[in-house]
Amino acid sequence: MLSLEFMQNALIAAVLVAISCGVMGSYVVVNKIAGTAGGVAHASFTGIGLACFFGFSPMLGALGVALACAFIMGYVTWTKRERADTLINVIWAGGMATGVILTDLTPGYSGDLMSFLFGSILTVPRELLLGMTILTAGILAVSIIFFRQFLAISHDAEFARIRGVPVLRLYMLLMAMIACTVVMAVQTVGLILVIALLTIPAYVAESHSRNLKQMMLLACGLSLLLSLAGLLLAYQLNFTVGPVIILLGVLLYAGNRIFTRRSS
Repeated sequence: MLSLEFMQNALIAAVLVAISCGVMGSYVVVNKIAGTAGGVAHASFTGIGLACFFGFSPMLGALGVALACAFIMGYVTWTKRERADTLINVIWAGGMATGVILTDLTPGYSGDLMSFLFGSILTVPRELLLGMTILTAGILAVSIIFFRQFLAISHDAEFARIRGVPVLRLYMLLMAMIACTVVMAVQTVGLILVIALLTIPAYVAESHSRNLKQMMLLACGLSLLLSLAGLLLAYQLNFTVGPVIILLGVLLYAGNRIFTRRSS
């Protein structure tokens, strides 16, 4: 199986996505912004629609729109939290609807929207892996450089602001990193299920970690385990990879809940 080039590409993509989702998913869970991350993911479908209509890379289109929506949602959730839920839901729904309409308007479009909605990791081309590697390296580098600042705004933003930390700029940077991770994970599990891969490993890791570093490492390991197990199982059963990964994640989450309740 591993002698097949498409499986080699899929395994590399799974590792890259697992690392990014483990790191950024921890920030998403700690900051309680899963809804915002989900909104960014679904709104980015507008970028895919624009790419189909104008004839450029769907991943590039998704990244551009995801970043724009991340900045808008990030600013609103930080400055006007009481209005955030409504705006997120509007952008979430509007982004999906706009993307579908744009693909309908594209002359002669015959692409498979299901691959964007539920992932297509088995079709990842070699050239896309380079871009995914660069994004993952960038996410890791920024996370290491600004780790203390991100930790500060995640646990006590007001105290961090008093100490002179530029909380809004750091939060917007965090949102940009989440947008990049979302676009990467689209190739693995799709827009519909990406929020599960971002949050489930981090939720489970949080219950077994003493600090954020441990949480990130464990979340990366769990995300990698889910991605590789889902990939191999889907290959053997001839199922769609993305939903298999997420179902394994749901089983992991349920098992962890049962284990932690019995232990407490």
